[in-house]
Amino acid sequence: MKSTTRLRRLGTAVGAAVAVAYGGSIILQPPISACDHGDVSPLAAIRRKIHDPYAVVPSRDVQQSSLIGASAANPLDILVVGGGATGTGVALDAVTRGLRVGLVEREDFSSGTSSRSTKLIHGGVRYLEKAVFNLDYGQLKLVFHALEERKQVIDNAPHLCHALPCMTPCFDWFEVVYYWAGLKMYDLVAGARLLHLSRYYSAKESVALFPTLAREGKGRSLRGTVVYYDGQMNDSRLNVGLACTAALAGAAVLNHAEVVSLLKDDVGERIIGARIRDNLSGKEFDTYAKVVVNATGPFCDSVRKLADNDARTIICPSSGVHIVLPDYYSPEGMGLIVPKTKDGRVVFMLPWLGRTVAGTTDSNTSITLLPEPHEDEIQFILDAISDYLNVKVRRADVLSAWSGIRPLATDPSAKNTESISRDHVVCEDYPGLVTITGGKWTTYRSMAEDAVNAAIKSGKLNATNGCVTSNLRLLGGEGWDPAYFTVLAQQYTRMKRSYRCKIVPGIMDTASAKHLSHAYGTLAERVAAIAQNENLGKRLAHGYPFLEAEVAYCARNEYCESAVDFIARRSRLAFLDTDAAGRALPRVIEILAAEHKWDKSRQKDEMKKAKEFLETFKSSKNAQFHDGKHN
Repeated sequence: MKSTTRLRRLGTAVGAAVAVAYGGSIILQPPISACDHGDVSPLAAIRRKIHDPYAVVPSRDVQQSSLIGASAANPLDILVVGGGATGTGVALDAVTRGLRVGLVEREDFSSGTSSRSTKLIHGGVRYLEKAVFNLDYGQLKLVFHALEERKQVIDNAPHLCHALPCMTPCFDWFEVVYYWAGLKMYDLVAGARLLHLSRYYSAKESVALFPTLAREGKGRSLRGTVVYYDGQMNDSRLNVGLACTAALAGAAVLNHAEVVSLLKDDVGERIIGARIRDNLSGKEFDTYAKVVVNATGPFCDSVRKLADNDARTIICPSSGVHIVLPDYYSPEGMGLIVPKTKDGRVVFMLPWLGRTVAGTTDSNTSITLLPEPHEDEIQFILDAISDYLNVKVRRADVLSAWSGIRPLATDPSAKNTESISRDHVVCEDYPGLVTITGGKWTTYRSMAEDAVNAAIKSGKLNATNGCVTSNLRLLGGEGWDPAYFTVLAQQYTRMKRSYRCKIVPGIMDTASAKHLSHAYGTLAERVAAIAQNENLGKRLAHGYPFLEAEVAYCARNEYCESAVDFIARRSRLAFLDTDAAGRALPRVIEILAAEHKWDKSRQKDEMKKAKEFLETFKSSKNAQFHDGKHN
C-alpha cells in the first residue's frame, strides 16, 4: 500500500514538473481555501495550499505587481524588509494568520548572515553552563526555549535538518565527570524534545568512532569522550524554503529589491510604506503597508535611521569565521566540539554535505555586505583543531573560508548597554516600524511570532487565526522520509549529452539521488524530471552531486536570479569548494541565460560579479600572503 501511495505521488509530481519545465512559474489549480474542503481548520487549509502537488510559486513579475498594487487606499497589512531567516519567517507567520503580506530583500534570500552560520540547530550548551555557575535564570530560559525550537525546526523541515552527534574529548578524569554531568543536564532540560541521550565512550571506543582524534599529545592522554546530540541544517536552503513556502501561502516575496526610503503619513507621525528599487531593472515604486517590519539583521540600524536619523544604534556586530576542509578530517555523522581553546572560545568541527566545516571565531567587526575572513582568524581555527587531531592540519587543505556577521543586539529601551543580549529584541521606536533583531537561527520561528504579534498590536491588524507555524512543514517536507532517495534512483535517469552531441542515459546514482532528496525534499522528483527530460543530467563540478537540472529548476521555482544566487544559496558549492564553484560558473551562467533570456552583456556582467564574490571566500588558492602574513 505504501509503495502504491508513493508511486501515485510520483506521478503527480512528474506532471507538475513537466508543467513547470514548459510553462515557467504558473499555478495549475486555484489556491485552496478552507471552504473548498468543507469545515476544516485554518492549519489544514494552509497545509493543503502549500503542499498541493500542482502548485508552483508565482513568478517574480507577479510578485512585484502585487507589491506595486498595494496602494495608500488598499495597503498591505505587513511589509517585511529583509529576506534572511527571521524576515522570511515573519512573512510565513503573518500570511498563515490570514494577513496580506509583502517582503523585499536587497540581495537574495539568505545572502547575509543566514547563509554563513555554523549550520547547527542548538540549544546552547555554553548558555546552560553560564546559567548554572552564574545562577542566571535568564540564560536557563534561553536554553529551554532554544531546545524547544530546535525540535520544531527539525520536524518542520526533515529533509534539510537532522540530529548530529557531537563528541567532546576529555583529557583528565575531572573533565569526564564535568562534561558528562553537564551534558546529562542538557538532556534533562530538553525533556520531551530530546533528540538522543548523551553518553560516555572510552578512549578506545572514541578513536574507533572518530579515527583522526588524537589519543596522546602535549603531555596528556585521552581519557574518553562524551557524545551529545544537537541538530544540523542546510541553512540557506532552509531559508529559501521559508521564502517559497510563504509565497505559496500567498505572500508577495521579492528578492533583489531594496528599500531606498520609508514613506510617512501626511503629518510624519507614522510609517505607512516604503520606496523600493528593483535592483535587477533599476525601476522604483512605492508599496504601502499598515506596518513595516524591519528584519535586516546587522543592517537593521540603517533601516531604523531611515525613519529617524537620530535613532540610537542597537547592533554590536561580531564576526564569525568558518572554514571548510576535506571529508577525511572528520567521519561522516560525528562532529567534534573543542569546549575551550587557549583563549576560552569554543570551536566546532562538523561533517557537512560531504566535507568538514570548522569554526567559529567571535570578534568585533564592521558591517559590510561582503565580509571577508582574515588570515589570522583562519589560522586560529586550524591551530585550535590541530591540538585534538592526529593528522597534520594544513592551510593548503582549506577549500573555502567565509565570514558572517552576527547581529548582537541591545534593547533600545534599556537604561544601559553593558549587557549585549544573545536573545532577540523586538522594538517599535518609531510608530509603524517594528524592528526584530538579535537571536539565532534556531529560534527564528519564535522570533517571527513575536515580531508578528508586535505588528498586529501596532497596526491593529485583524488576523483570522493565531500562529500556526510550530506545526507547519515547509515546502518539500510533507510526506518525505529518509528512504525517499530510492524513488529517484529507481524511477529516473540523468540524460546528458556526450562529446559528439549524442544524448546518452546516465544512472541516477545514489549520491545524486540522496543530494536531491535532502536539498528539495519531495520536490526532488521535479528536478529529476528536468534532468531526464531536458538533457540536463550532468554534474556541475567533479566530485560534487549538483546537477545542471538544478540551475533550471531554481530559476523557474526558487527565484534564482543570478549566478551567485545559485552557487552560494540554492546549491552550496561556493561554501564547499570555492575553486570548484569557479569552474562551474560558465555552465551555470549558460543555463541561467537560457532561462532568463540574458544577452551577452548580462552574461559577462554575471561572470564578473560571481568571480568578485568568490574572491571573498578564502580558499588555499586565493589566500594572499606577504612575508608570511596575510595582505
